[in-house]
Amino acid sequence: MLFRLKKSSWPEFELARIDEVHTDEEFQMPDTVHLPDRLEVTRPIPAPPAAIFDVVRSPAGHVAIDASGMLQDFTGVPAEKVGDTFVIHMDRESLNDVPLGKYDVTVHIIIFERDKEIAWNLGPDIPYPHFYGYRLEAGEEGVTNVTSYYDWSKIGDDIKDRFPIVPESALRATLGILERTVRKGL
Repeated sequence: MLFRLKKSSWPEFELARIDEVHTDEEFQMPDTVHLPDRLEVTRPIPAPPAAIFDVVRSPAGHVAIDASGMLQDFTGVPAEKVGDTFVIHMDRESLNDVPLGKYDVTVHIIIFERDKEIAWNLGPDIPYPHFYGYRLEAGEEGVTNVTSYYDWSKIGDDIKDRFPIVPESALRATLGILERTVRKGL
C-alpha cells in the first residue's frame, strides 16, 4: 500500500493512502509560490536576519549554500550596495542539461537592503534577463522567515520553455543548507 502526506492543517500533515488523495492542490506546500515566470520558497530559520544576510551577500556564502551543484568557487568580496559585483565559477555539467562545462558569471547586485533583501542578475553580458534573490523577515523568538526567489519573467518567448533553470527543489534545498551554514558558520 502506498502512502503520501496529506495536508490537514499547516504545519501538521497526516498520512493518506494514495487513492484517497484527489488533487495536488490538497498537498501544495504553503511555503511555495508558483507563478508562471517566478518561484518563491520560504523557510523559517532560527537565526537573526543579520547573520543570514551576511551569508547571502557573500560570494563564499553563495558557493557554500548552493544545492544545484553548479556553483564551484568564487572571486570577490561580499556585496555592500547595489551595483557591487563578484564572480562565481560555474559548472553547468552538474545539471546535465546543456553542455556548457565550466564558465564564469558575474553577479550584479540589483537590490540591497541590509538584513532585509538582496537580489542579483548576471549583468549585461548574459542575454537572458533573469534574477535571483532572498527576502528576510524577522519573526518571533529569533526566527527569520527567509524567502528564496527566482524570476525569469523578462525572458523572451523563444526560450522561455528552458526556464526555470534551477528547480524549486534546489531553491528549497539551498534554504536548508543556508540554515546549517548560518548555524555552523561560513
